[in-house]
Amino acid sequence: MPDRMKFLMTPNAKIPDPDDTIVALSSAAGPAARAIVRLSGKRSAAIIAGVFAEWQSPGAGRFVTGDLRLPDFAAPIAADIYHFAAPRSYTGQDVIEIHTLSSAPVLDALIGACLNAGARAALPGEFTMRAFLAGKLDLTRAEAVLGVIEASDRDSLKHALKQLAGGMAQPLHALREDLLNLLADVEAGLDFTEENIHFISAGDLLKRLGHGMAHLILLRKQIEQRALGQRPFRVVLAGKPNAGKSSLFNALAGESAALVSAEPGTTRDYLQCTIDLDGVKIELVDTAGLAASADAIDQASQALGREQAKDADLIVWCSACDDRAEESTVPACLPIATKADLVPPPHGRIATSAATGVGLPELRQRLADEVRRAGHGALVPSLSRCRHHVEASLQHLRNAHALVIQEQMPELLALEIRLALDEIGALVGAVYTDDLLDRIFSRFCIGK
Repeated sequence: MPDRMKFLMTPNAKIPDPDDTIVALSSAAGPAARAIVRLSGKRSAAIIAGVFAEWQSPGAGRFVTGDLRLPDFAAPIAADIYHFAAPRSYTGQDVIEIHTLSSAPVLDALIGACLNAGARAALPGEFTMRAFLAGKLDLTRAEAVLGVIEASDRDSLKHALKQLAGGMAQPLHALREDLLNLLADVEAGLDFTEENIHFISAGDLLKRLGHGMAHLILLRKQIEQRALGQRPFRVVLAGKPNAGKSSLFNALAGESAALVSAEPGTTRDYLQCTIDLDGVKIELVDTAGLAASADAIDQASQALGREQAKDADLIVWCSACDDRAEESTVPACLPIATKADLVPPPHGRIATSAATGVGLPELRQRLADEVRRAGHGALVPSLSRCRHHVEASLQHLRNAHALVIQEQMPELLALEIRLALDEIGALVGAVYTDDLLDRIFSRFCIGK
């Protein structure tokens, strides 16, 4: 039994018994041509034998076609059964998948029959938790599974898949191995302090600790960049009154969300919506035209517009004329020409017309390129946890570096390295508690 499994067999463990055989619908609910019901555990084959006519294991990685025999169904129901034998399966246990019609009555009867035969209903994330406990995934990859499930656009999926492939875990495992070797060299010298024998020089210590700190600083930077994806890239439409901002907003959003009028100053509040551009999401904001305030309402709308502009990742300066002096005062500005069907556009700008659609494809592509250039990625669920452990580990390595420079006791140096290793171990799942596992896997949906 893997050490992680043994941990959960202790009397105080809150995590459900990993020896139970669990069952759940692992595909999306609702009518469809196919649905997948998954079982994991020692009794998976015995349970499926009770609902599948003439059951015989097809062998690892193969499937067998036959009929389900379910209560209250006179006619047999066609199904394919896949058997993934332990330990070469997702959970490390015997896993059986039943592929059949995605019909609610059929699936209810099938899962009910499995429960009556001795299976237990799986908890949210329990299949992936078992993959972690069996050593198939570390915590960063387990959390990346949730990132893949919840990905809302191509970039979110790309970042989650990269983490699932070990993009974060593999470098951390290499760093942990280096620090373990460094700790061994330091502790080996503790037995020979009186003889003044050193297994590693102070220069080598500083070099290897510096390498570890540099690695963690780079990882911290990557986490901070990825955290920007917690909200969509924000694009604010700004410009003078009656510049065509609301018409452009409606054209990009694909709906008449903003009130459009030839009368300047029609927009008094700001409007926002989330739109998909070539596989990436942006938050589009329409603001009131920037001009001298005539009354208290105008002043309030101007203030709202300025607040939205402060939080913008990119400001699209909309104008039907050449007003370079004003747009030059706006940071992160993309100037475009609006109303190209009515007014000749200034040279060097994307010419757009909400009325005719001219320039809108080019503008959409430019905005999508700006999002990618800014590096907005998916916020996978592990980021806040990763940030905490990276900061703590980095601080312990800084402490260790200072101890070497100050020629302090080697016992203190060994302690700081050991504490840094504990933080990295918690990050990849080599050190963990049942409370931590519960917080992570409870965010999953049932069947994953």
